Amino acid sequence: MAAKILANLIVMGSGILIRGMVQAYRQALQNASKSGVAQETLQNAVRRGSKAMTEQEARQILGVTEQSSWEEIAQKYDNLFERNAKNGSFYLQSKVHRAKECLETVYQPKDHPGDPVG
Repeated sequence: MAAKILANLIVMGSGILIRGMVQAYRQALQNASKSGVAQETLQNAVRRGSKAMTEQEARQILGVTEQSSWEEIAQKYDNLFERNAKNGSFYLQSKVHRAKECLETVYQPKDHPGDPVG
C-alpha cells in the first residue's frame, strides 16, 4: 500500500514539475521574442551551422604550409581541381574550391594592398 502511495506522489509531482517547466519555457520564448534575442540566436545558429572552412583545414586540403606562396597554392588548386574534374568527385572538387576561396582571403590583401578584393 505504501509503495502505491509513493508511486502516486512521484507521478503527480513529476507532472506538476513538467507543466511548470513547459510554462517557464513558453514565457522565456515570449520574453526573447519581445527583446529580439530570439532572432539574434537564430542568426548565430545559422552562422555556426554553415561550418565555414578554417584556414588550417584549407591548407590541409590543398597540401600547403603557412610558408607557401600564393603561386604554389594556385598551382596546387589547379592541379587538384582539374584532376577531380576529369575523373574525381564533385564533392572533392568543391572542397578544393572552398579551400582556395578561404586562402584567398588570407593571401590576397597581403599581395595587393591597394586592390579591392571581390
